[in-house]
This record gives sequence, structure tokens and C-alpha cells, in this order.
Amino acid sequence: MKKNEDHIALFIDCDNISYRAIDGIISELSKYGVVNIRQAYGNWTKENLKNWEEKLLEYAIKPIQQFDYTKNKNATDILMTIDAIDLLHTKQIDAFAFATSDSDFTPVVMRVLAEGIKVFGFGEKKTPKPFMAACSQFIFTEKLMPQTPPGKAPASGSTPEPHTPPRKSGKQMRGDTWLVNLLRDAVDQTMDEYGWAQLSDVGNYINNRSSFSPVNFGYKKLSNLIKEIDLFDIHVDEHTKRMSIRDKRLANH
Repeated sequence: MKKNEDHIALFIDCDNISYRAIDGIISELSKYGVVNIRQAYGNWTKENLKNWEEKLLEYAIKPIQQFDYTKNKNATDILMTIDAIDLLHTKQIDAFAFATSDSDFTPVVMRVLAEGIKVFGFGEKKTPKPFMAACSQFIFTEKLMPQTPPGKAPASGSTPEPHTPPRKSGKQMRGDTWLVNLLRDAVDQTMDEYGWAQLSDVGNYINNRSSFSPVNFGYKKLSNLIKEIDLFDIHVDEHTKRMSIRDKRLANH
């Protein structure tokens, strides 16, 4: 896969993201470029963040200490926002990534987008919709988490196998009105006079319009999802290997 971004800055809100998700987050971002700025925020004096220590070392993530100055006020959010805005104006960053399930980061995401910079979002399914919608692409951390097979405890000192999220079937996806409308509209907006649209153009249109990611449906690539949903005719150029798709409804007219 061709990498679209060169330099990615990752900000992790450790109060709202499990340490078990970081392997998948780094792996996903590595498809788009080099995550050369990695910062994790939290009050590291707290017991509930102890499990993060090994992951910080493994992935060379810089821990940023933030004490809880006021009860029920999240100072971590404020510091992450300040650092992100500072970085926006002082470094050449091609993409930002925010790992959090907190909607308080919606304004900073929108500020980064206003500069024409892509924002990847990672968070739990409970993440408020405004934050998910603001991101260029949002992926549920549950889809990236390692897991232990049912009834089998992990061996002492072992690392759980990476979690492969269950794929939604073509029938299930065809029953998802939002997804079907998104895909068909993307094809309508990018097709030529014969109804064919290059998949790369379809993907770019979707990324510009929504926070969609095929990962949330169990697919690593949009092309795999398109094949499974079975709503489009598919043509692959023999020379360029580029895929084009056409709504099957057009073939019936």
C-alpha cells in the first residue's frame, strides 16, 4: 500500500484508552506514514495507568505527566489540546492522530482540519458522535484489541494474539442503510459518463465526506469490502491493476 502521509503525530489520552489497543493503533497508522511523534498523557502516579509502562517502552512513546489539580476536572485534556496546537504551528506534520473517547477534543480536531491536515481518530464505541464525525477517519479500538480465545487463559508472560475483528457479511452490510447510501453516493459523484468510478476516487470522496473506515466492518481495505457487499460491478485494468466499480442497478437499465 502506498503511504499517503509522511509524518504523523499521535496523542494518546490514557485516561480514556486501554493500553491493549496501542498495538493496533500503531499498526493502523503505519499504513499511512511514520508515527514519529508519540505522546501519552495521564497522571502516572495513579495505579490504573501502571499497565501502560510496558507499552510506552515498547513503542518509544513519550509519557507526559499531568497531575489532577482540581477534582472532576480533566487537566489532561487541556494539556493535550495545548500541545497539539503548539505542534500544529511549530512542526511540519502531515497528519494528526488522537486516541481518546472524549468529545472534549472535537474543537482541536476541527482546528487541525481547518489547516488542511488529516486527523485519524481512535476510541471506544461509546465515543460521542460529534468527535467521531469530526475526524477524517475514525476507528473503534474494540476492532484493534488483542483477545484470548474463549475458555483459554493466556500463558504466563505471553502476548495475546492480535484480534481479527469479525467481518460483517455482504448481507449484513447491504442492510446498513448508512453504508449503502455512502458507497452509492460516492460512486455517483465520481463516475464517468458510462457509470464507472475508479475505486481510488471513491475512497478519496468518502474520506473527505465522512469518518468511515473499512476496519470497523472487519476489512483492511475498501476493495475487500466492495467485493463482499456485492452492490457493484467490478473491473480491474490489466495493465495498471486499478479497480473501477459501477452500481449494479445501472446494468439493469
